[in-house]
Amino acid sequence: MNHLENYEQNYIMIDEASRLWGVTPRRIQAMCAGGKIEGAIQIGRSWLIPKSTVKPIDGRTKAARAKAEADMPLPRKTPFLYMSDLYHTPGTADDVGASLYYNHEAQVLFEAEVAYSRGEIDKVYESASYLLKKHSGFYAVIGAGMLLAMCAIWKGDIDMWRRAKIHISEAPAVSDSDRDAMQLAISAVDIMLYSVESFPDWFKTGCFEPLHKDAFPAAKVYYAKYLYAAGYGVATGAVKLEGVEGLSLMSIIPSTIEPLICWANERNTVISEIYLRMTCAAVYHNSGNDNAAIRHIDRAISLALPDKLYGLLAEYCRALDTLIEKRLSLIDEDAWLKVKKLYKTYNEGWSILSGAVRGKNIITTLSQKEREVAKLAAFGMTNKEIAEKLHLSLSVVKQAIRIVSEKSGMSRSSFAAIL
Repeated sequence: MNHLENYEQNYIMIDEASRLWGVTPRRIQAMCAGGKIEGAIQIGRSWLIPKSTVKPIDGRTKAARAKAEADMPLPRKTPFLYMSDLYHTPGTADDVGASLYYNHEAQVLFEAEVAYSRGEIDKVYESASYLLKKHSGFYAVIGAGMLLAMCAIWKGDIDMWRRAKIHISEAPAVSDSDRDAMQLAISAVDIMLYSVESFPDWFKTGCFEPLHKDAFPAAKVYYAKYLYAAGYGVATGAVKLEGVEGLSLMSIIPSTIEPLICWANERNTVISEIYLRMTCAAVYHNSGNDNAAIRHIDRAISLALPDKLYGLLAEYCRALDTLIEKRLSLIDEDAWLKVKKLYKTYNEGWSILSGAVRGKNIITTLSQKEREVAKLAAFGMTNKEIAEKLHLSLSVVKQAIRIVSEKSGMSRSSFAAIL
């Protein structure tokens, strides 16, 4: 007698429940997976439902939605739903969004975050605006505020950026934990422009205890970004740390990020693993270890392609120079062309916004080669060292330095300000 036969007296299968309730098997399975059918148990790939279970209220109806939205919390205590374990299998993002039908705010927020990862910025803006106008709950407001800030980057809109930070700051926090989550959200917005000043001291040490554990996947992502930005700042001289200079800090950062990647992989948090791998790849690339960078890029691409998360990949084209093109074009040329198009929009918007926020003129007319040469020059490398690292002739490097100086109107010592 198999396991299913042991339960046949007290349980029914999904197909039978579908006939009794007039609900599709797929929706019933989603309700079981979402914990909306009390007493349902999973055996292998099958679900068993107690015979005494009453048909759940259809959360898609207007009346049910109004009832559900009456102070219904998000399924995770974090504004970063797409980084949580809700999305644990590549290729299932749309299914996860559909499974959240019982919580309208959660569904709108999650689907908007996935849309952002795909580069669908107009859809993201509409969803963020909707959540902010309807007086959503605390985490939904923070999530919507962050989405608005992300839109501001793609659009190069400093007014939208400022509004987004105000929305986050005005979220209805009721506890110290809420206020810590709010501070992390503000810092996460700032780190998009490589600013590390707003991170609280407890976060800078790698301590996430003030946050709810549901926010840990996102906290690890932003901690990795914080480390990268700090390493980049030290390398360019923008950040001063006693006894640390050049790429010395950047070179040791992977020893911190690699364990975070293993954690994300073990927990099957798809989005956080992609972000961690791409950030680690950027660190390795800037430290001169492209082989290690490629290992993470290839894995991140394999996680991103099933759900077409092209916008997420486009975010990292600035930090990784030509590496994403070299790897992605080998796997899926069409996907690379879409990422390339998105990156053009992202780069222009990021440069405009970053320049406006920092009071600097970020140059967008540099070629990939010119930008990479300028970045290494900002790191303090000599022309000879740059030539050896990029496998270019010394004359090509000198020419690139001259072109960057002419386009920016700045000397070599000021290149960090235009990148």
